Amino acid sequence: MKYTHLGRSGVQVSRLCLGTMNFGPKTPEEDAHTIMDAAREAGINFFDTANVYGWENKGLTEEIVGRWFAKGGGRREDTVIATKLYGSMGPGPNDTFLSALNIRQALDASLKRLQTDHIDLYQFHHVDRNTPWDEIWQAMETAVAQGKVIYNGSSNFAGWHIAEAQETARRRRFNGLISEQSIYNLLTRAVELEVIPAAQKYGLGLIPWSPLQGGLLGGVLKAQNDGGRRAEGRVQDMLAKHRNQIQAYEDLAGDLQIEPGILALAWLLHQPAVSAPIVGPRTSGQLDDALAALDVELDEDTLAKLDAIFPGHRPAPEDYAW
Repeated sequence: MKYTHLGRSGVQVSRLCLGTMNFGPKTPEEDAHTIMDAAREAGINFFDTANVYGWENKGLTEEIVGRWFAKGGGRREDTVIATKLYGSMGPGPNDTFLSALNIRQALDASLKRLQTDHIDLYQFHHVDRNTPWDEIWQAMETAVAQGKVIYNGSSNFAGWHIAEAQETARRRRFNGLISEQSIYNLLTRAVELEVIPAAQKYGLGLIPWSPLQGGLLGGVLKAQNDGGRRAEGRVQDMLAKHRNQIQAYEDLAGDLQIEPGILALAWLLHQPAVSAPIVGPRTSGQLDDALAALDVELDEDTLAKLDAIFPGHRPAPEDYAW
């Protein structure tokens, strides 16, 4: 396993982050524990979850991870655990968003479900436009002082949100954010405009979610041609819109003799702002496929071909102005 510092922090995380969103709703608990054991054995020390995961049974995913930690054997000590708050966890008016009150309540509830005394990376799942950053950081300063949180991260922030958060933290002499979790993949590259430049300016590591764009970059055409399951729903709609690009991409993967999903992950691992893409396997086999991306080296010619298929962005404003 390869490791890297998460942003400007001193903590080192594996180049792949194990996403747990499927644990519970799609992956039974026993299988989820098997996947976490396999990830740990492979050297993945960075796990991501959220308090809302479990969806109809919110909190279930954290509970599954917590019961895995409770098995002992160094599982908790070896893991940099990241979770998130923002989404509604109850019917009350203060069961959502980033008020100091909800931060306190949500943090204590996540600690209980995860069966741990601290969160290594506590992330804001979305920006809260109605709570001032002074209130948010005051609550997090208290949590850090209490030993309940070590680092903070953001998710789904715009570039200016990162700047606002960091400038307020700087004024308060607080560490602020060390990571940003955004959708980022070959097809969805809008973060290259302002989010990535802001993250690099302030020393945040990027944690991409949906590295395969919901499976669209995982060999969907090849699977259909081989008689496998056809794309459905949103993926089918996106495939209809981007079919020529996806075909060109899968043809390139075939020429390189690399599975499309592995190629998509390998491309992310070659992006300088990226700390660790989130992989969310439903099975141990899918975890093995993700691990294979760590051994793929892409030369400049291949990277250029991928950019030709899926054009990216220069930082703003040069992307659209002089």
